[in-house]
Amino acid sequence: MPTSNLSLLDYSEITGSAPIALRTHGWRAKCLQRLVRLDMPVPRTVALSFNAVRAIAGGQMADLTALVGRFDNGQLLSVRPSAENPDWGGPGAVLNIGMNDARHAEISESHGEPVATALYLAFVQGYAQHVARLDPDLFPVSEPCLPALQAALYDYEKEMEEPFPQDPKRQLAEVLRSMARAWEGTSARLLRQAKGAPADAGLGLVVQAMAGGYGAAGSGAGVIQFVESVTGAPQITGRYAERGQDRAAVSNNPQAMYLTKDPRGASLEELHPEVFAQLVAHGAMSRQKLREEMQIEFTIVNGELAVLDALKVQRASRAAVRIAVTLAEDEIITRKEALMRVTPRALSELLHRQVDPRGHRDVIARGIAASPGAATGRLVFTSTAAQASAARGEPCILVRRETSPEDIRGMHAAAGVLTERGGMTSHAAVIGRGLGVPCIVGATGLRIDLKTKQLHTGRQVLDEGELITIDGTAGEVLRGAADLLEPATEQWFNTLLDWADELRDIGVRANADTPTDARIARDFNAQGIGLCRTEHMFFEDDRLTVMREMIFADTGQERAAALARLLPMQRSDFKELFKIMQGLPVCIRLFDPPLHEFLPHTREGMKQLADALDKPLSEVTRRAEELAEFNPMLGLRGVRLGVTLPEIYEMQARAIFEATIETGKRGEKVVPEIMIPLVSAMREVELVKARIDAVAAAVRVEKGTAFEYRLGVMVETPRAALRAGEIAQHSDFMSFGTNDLTQMTYGLSRDDAGRFMSYYVQSGVFPEDPFHVLDTEGVGELLLIAAERGRKSRKSLTLSICGEHGGSPESIAFCRAAGFDYVSCSPFRVPVARLAAAQLTIKGDDAKDQMPDLR
Repeated sequence: MPTSNLSLLDYSEITGSAPIALRTHGWRAKCLQRLVRLDMPVPRTVALSFNAVRAIAGGQMADLTALVGRFDNGQLLSVRPSAENPDWGGPGAVLNIGMNDARHAEISESHGEPVATALYLAFVQGYAQHVARLDPDLFPVSEPCLPALQAALYDYEKEMEEPFPQDPKRQLAEVLRSMARAWEGTSARLLRQAKGAPADAGLGLVVQAMAGGYGAAGSGAGVIQFVESVTGAPQITGRYAERGQDRAAVSNNPQAMYLTKDPRGASLEELHPEVFAQLVAHGAMSRQKLREEMQIEFTIVNGELAVLDALKVQRASRAAVRIAVTLAEDEIITRKEALMRVTPRALSELLHRQVDPRGHRDVIARGIAASPGAATGRLVFTSTAAQASAARGEPCILVRRETSPEDIRGMHAAAGVLTERGGMTSHAAVIGRGLGVPCIVGATGLRIDLKTKQLHTGRQVLDEGELITIDGTAGEVLRGAADLLEPATEQWFNTLLDWADELRDIGVRANADTPTDARIARDFNAQGIGLCRTEHMFFEDDRLTVMREMIFADTGQERAAALARLLPMQRSDFKELFKIMQGLPVCIRLFDPPLHEFLPHTREGMKQLADALDKPLSEVTRRAEELAEFNPMLGLRGVRLGVTLPEIYEMQARAIFEATIETGKRGEKVVPEIMIPLVSAMREVELVKARIDAVAAAVRVEKGTAFEYRLGVMVETPRAALRAGEIAQHSDFMSFGTNDLTQMTYGLSRDDAGRFMSYYVQSGVFPEDPFHVLDTEGVGELLLIAAERGRKSRKSLTLSICGEHGGSPESIAFCRAAGFDYVSCSPFRVPVARLAAAQLTIKGDDAKDQMPDLR
């Protein structure tokens, strides 16, 4: 079998000494050249450059006599795609080019008619479908035999009005033209652009001599790799099929044998021990020299090994982390390279259980993958049912049309959440990500019937109590209990993030509302709590009743009495958070939502509340109607509550300060950060600050203990961003709540945006959903204005973002370039943020050059 270095065909000339570059010939050509230089037995190969393929697609075709002449006379050829990035795909490979009546007769004589017929029939079928573009139904896959071959040749001639081409040069020319034009097609272009390819991405083509494994008993084809694709553990895997020609021979082939010794049957190691040893050596060499875990495609021809191709092992996220860390620990790549080889978002998959990709999937519905992870449980349709199921120790999946704040306890209790409506920034999606609960929203074709307690999926009806699995990573609902993989936060995960922390230059905190959230944040090495939403603490049953008593209080004295009952509860909450965070900063946002969110929304709920408060139903209903607002997001909430009902913030401030003192007595110094939400004017901050300072002074005198605290604001309105200079005079820090700031900047509710946002993105109105990816132009400009004016007024001003955007790599890049001190995100996104921040440092990404000029 002849071998040589790769040759270069650049449309019109062949130069055997020309270099092969990734940017001109693609990854496959470059990889094969490296294998040749490593003295692996690669069949003779010619690489066509991007320019050559573009010329062929445009209708220009060089005389292929010289190209065909590079191969032995009568040699069958294959053509494979070679894009710059293997993830961008390309046309399927075409094998056995040059097969014709004459070659059929020759192979029949040398290897037998069945072998020749199988080769010829497969080529005719593939050529007819992928090159001549004939109807696949005319050329069904069939058992190879002479009648089937004759029928295929007859059908081809009938459809094309000419016999099947016999000239190998014409066959090759048509294959090259077909593959070149397929790459330029609209569908192929859109598909690869969705995978990150530029619009003008080029395609190279690799023409290679077939080293067919269709010979004697010592011939065949297979693939081999040296790590397990799901876990990344060292393990030789792959299959080998006798009398095969390429990787297709082992795909879904029950006759394919294992590579290593196996009690289930024969193995390559036993049949061809010398070839197996060569493959193991080639694998080790590829890992060392190509600095990657590779999968090798090979054939054996009469006992001799041929290496056809090698590509990076396809891997799950947990395998990607282990492989990168192991390569760095073995000093094959650097730590920085290891960090750059793992996609930050891929870490999310390691933090939760995942559906095992090796198992069976019975998909019954699809939706938006809103919160990663997988969970199996029994269907329930109400939060009450979810809590009851959790109390019995039975995992459940909470299914709702859409969730509301009243469902938070049910979401806490459920193993997973599925909603009929919603988008990436809907209530269910945001809370699901915050809780680390797998969640799918906007499930297509889903219909919930609460009367019959049934879930309709279009083709199936599921009753309450039936078992389902939701895959929040893929956005798929599966019937029954799927095989799950446990979280993979073992040594390789922690090692990678330790390396990231050594490099990153922006802080990462967590949004944590409960002790459970705080513990998760600490486990993931968050540098503090950047947002503790205190209102979530009031939804527990014992507190909700007291909250409602406070809301229905007729006098300030009655309201103060109710708040006095909440004080020890809040103090206990904060003490627990301080204890868990062990001296790290804790930023506590004062009460934010409108009061009506704590009231029931059904008549039955109102009756129960009237009984609990010992008030007439009419009075309860009237009060609830008074609290209702036309637009609650823009109503009596946030700092407006603190100004008009100051007792609430005073109680919370006292609870924070008393918890600070009691924690300090245990030897842990705490400097709490108190954040005022939804400010829009300096005077609001002055009023609230004066009351909090007064509470602090009173607590210091009562307890005889000094303590420190920091007071800041949450910037969620455009006016606060524009007036940041004067607001900063009374603030130690500014944290940007980009969720509400985006809503107010766009004049758009994130809960309703899902109805049309995909159409807007597809139409090019917005490049991305601004609630999912930070709008660095509009909202970003407000952040930059506020940062500049705030720090001009107060140089020591701490800047951060704490909205849903805080954990995204794009937002971190923006904040880092803008000089922010830290980002804060949900606990389960902390590892993502740590890695993304380190990668930005490695890239030396000076995004400041890309910031809008505000002068």
